[in-house]
Amino acid sequence: MAPEDFRRLLDRDAPHVYSVLMRDRAADAGKGRGLRRWIRDARLLFLSVSEKLTPRRRLLFALSLIAAAFGASGFELTYDSSGHGFRVDASPLAFLIAVGGLLFLLASELVDRVLVRDEVEVARQLQRELLPKKLPEVPGWTFVASWKTANDIGGDYHRIEPLPDGRLAIVLSDASGHGMAAGLLMAITDTALGVALELDPSPAAVAALLHRALRRTGDRRSFVTLFYGLLDPSTGRLEFVSAAHPSPLLRRRDGRLEEPARGSLPLGIGDRCEPARGELVLEPGDLLVLSTDGLFEALDAASEAFGWERLRRLVAETTGGATALHGVLGDALDRHVGGEPISDDRTIVIAERLAVASPPRSDAA
Repeated sequence: MAPEDFRRLLDRDAPHVYSVLMRDRAADAGKGRGLRRWIRDARLLFLSVSEKLTPRRRLLFALSLIAAAFGASGFELTYDSSGHGFRVDASPLAFLIAVGGLLFLLASELVDRVLVRDEVEVARQLQRELLPKKLPEVPGWTFVASWKTANDIGGDYHRIEPLPDGRLAIVLSDASGHGMAAGLLMAITDTALGVALELDPSPAAVAALLHRALRRTGDRRSFVTLFYGLLDPSTGRLEFVSAAHPSPLLRRRDGRLEEPARGSLPLGIGDRCEPARGELVLEPGDLLVLSTDGLFEALDAASEAFGWERLRRLVAETTGGATALHGVLGDALDRHVGGEPISDDRTIVIAERLAVASPPRSDAA
């Protein structure tokens, strides 16, 4: 354990624990001054911890604190009869009871946490099964993708699916929220997308079906951003829809940078589905970068975001193809974030149409 880890435990983990425990009483905490404020906050913290325990564990928690109070007071047992008696210092026993009760309480909570972690790991494994293990190999094209979740379960989703007619469906979405709730939305998106691709893979039809599926299964807080493109590898034509998703960055062979997508409402919000539509052609040597907002919103220790302009600059200035650019973006992001935990899922998908090699020159006879 490095000194930085211990410092992070005090500077970041302790305030985080306090904020989570006191989030139901945030409006009441911190009022007053001096000793009265500390007593008030201690009482609120005790109530917050107690309310998050089961009734039996709440009783054990209270008894352990009472035993600790007796131990701190130097509690003694005395007996005197006809000039003979004994004196027993009960404080060590009280402390032992307090420590034993708190350790048992801690062990009980850890067992619950382990069981939940096992269930979360199963869910995480199932989520991994939904994401592509291998990207398609298409002559004249290179595809690179990576993803990382802020929690065990994430809400980012990507897919590059070859269709029977030779076209490719390129999907990148970001579900609202974090953790298990976002993971459930991601699973709904995957299921609905599979049905949509079989019925009608056109961008407008896919977005409409996903929107209906989210409206039927979620509430008003359940929505996803979406970029869906239908790519013809032979011509480079990409027809797409974008619903509140960050615009892709299109780097032309000559270095020009374009942002082809416009904004709109996410899928799952409102009765009507009206994602932004567009079309572009990837020429040989062009490169398309797709990402979720967790990339450019990643924060460093000073809470400074990675930034959209930095992302644009790296895409424009990096020489080399999709693989090289993906490495540059990953290294730059790691340097920016440092040892800070990521606060949002992030996904990067890069599609590159390889430049056509010049035909060999033949000498005249």
